[in-house]
Amino acid sequence: MRDDLPYQLLADVVLTLHFTVVAFVVGGLVLVIIGNLSNWRWINAFWFRLAHLGAIAVVAAEVWLGVTCPLTTLEMWLRSKARATTYSGSFIEHWVQRALYYEAPSWVFVLGYSLFGLLVVATWLYYPPTSKHRSNEKDA
Repeated sequence: MRDDLPYQLLADVVLTLHFTVVAFVVGGLVLVIIGNLSNWRWINAFWFRLAHLGAIAVVAAEVWLGVTCPLTTLEMWLRSKARATTYSGSFIEHWVQRALYYEAPSWVFVLGYSLFGLLVVATWLYYPPTSKHRSNEKDA
């Protein structure tokens, strides 16, 4: 068995986790909008909305501060331990990497993440989250 295989597998796990976080941030906003237009009560659960707001806040803070995402840093470290210099090692690595990483000037990321963050804040204000206590008061 190759010594670098566990690092390659762990790097793929981190990459998949990273993709899941991105899907949560992007998909969460879509769900909040569609859910409110469709009167889905569960979509405004405080815990979900707070986690969603927190996730995009972290992303926006990273880009404003010029900090590389810790998941990216961990994945790259694992790939270096696996002696992988390219993204040609596995199916997950190849396709998820293509969806997550792309080249653009840094101002594009700052602008894009900031606008997306503002959109999440706008939905927070337009469709405020509900606590279990508040939703029970409405039913009474």
